[in-house]
Amino acid sequence: MNKADLVQEVQKQLGAECSKAHAERAVNALLAAIQKGLKKDKQVQIVGFGTFVVKARKARMGRNPQTNEPMQIRASRTVGFRAGATLKDSV
Repeated sequence: MNKADLVQEVQKQLGAECSKAHAERAVNALLAAIQKGLKKDKQVQIVGFGTFVVKARKARMGRNPQTNEPMQIRASRTVGFRAGATLKDSV
């Protein structure tokens, strides 16, 4: 499922009175709220669904796949997701 499919599913769930543009604004608002929460609190928990968490990756040595030479990979931050019990049970 991609974003367009998600917008279509949200529109279907909200019923006939909801337009595609309204459903897209709702999806965009949710994604923006998750992004803002991660930036501010480093964690967004949606009970019954799961938790988005900012994770730190340490610097490490890697290999350039083209030349097979060792290279330093910088430390970075990424987003992880832990599924909640309800989501795990449904899948």
